[in-house]
Amino acid sequence: MNPEVKTEIIAQAKDFSMFGLFFQADPIVKFVIILLIFLSIWCWAIIINKSLFFKRERKLQQEFEELFWSGIDLNKLYEDVKHNYTNSFEKIFVTGMSELLKNYNYSNEKQRSNFSSRLHYVIEITIGKEVEKFENNMTVLASIGSIAPFIGLFGTVWGIMNSFQSIAISNNTSLAVVAPGIAEALFATALGLLAAIPAVAAYNKYSNDIEKLNNKLDFFGTEFCLTIIRRIEKE
Repeated sequence: MNPEVKTEIIAQAKDFSMFGLFFQADPIVKFVIILLIFLSIWCWAIIINKSLFFKRERKLQQEFEELFWSGIDLNKLYEDVKHNYTNSFEKIFVTGMSELLKNYNYSNEKQRSNFSSRLHYVIEITIGKEVEKFENNMTVLASIGSIAPFIGLFGTVWGIMNSFQSIAISNNTSLAVVAPGIAEALFATALGLLAAIPAVAAYNKYSNDIEKLNNKLDFFGTEFCLTIIRRIEKE
């Protein structure tokens, strides 16, 4: 049989579907593909989880803020939420009220000033801890966005090396010889981009969301401090 015809028959027998490319791939390329699929699933799990978390956080913050400014007695509100706070505003509120209810002496200006400094300090610490919760898994998104294309590139390079080896072994430069290896290589590249693009997009979006939430916490913390300070000045 003509070698070129034989090569063409072999090429046609190759399965160029996604599953076919995976099962026909070199073990190293298979490992790269599995790793990229895992990173992509991990990325989407984080994206969905953080989307739901931020949506819930914003809703609960708004509800609590409306309740806080409704004129409700702060001591009663404190008793209601001190053991079951569900959002960052409630955490700030509970921390500040706990400091207020330690029964410090506020009889003179110096003591009120000292209390004001302590209150600002504990609220700043609380805000910092809450922002750390918002930033959970952000490093993972950034890492996936950074390394996934390079992992895909590694699979691409390895696949092309296999293509050149096929040329050397068969002593045939026909496209039918190199096509399977190139297809595997490009498949790895595509998976790398599939994992990286959503990770980078989500990282940018959630970084912006975290900055906005951080500003809201700062504003609420400042307003709460002023409310408490005005309260002790009237006592």
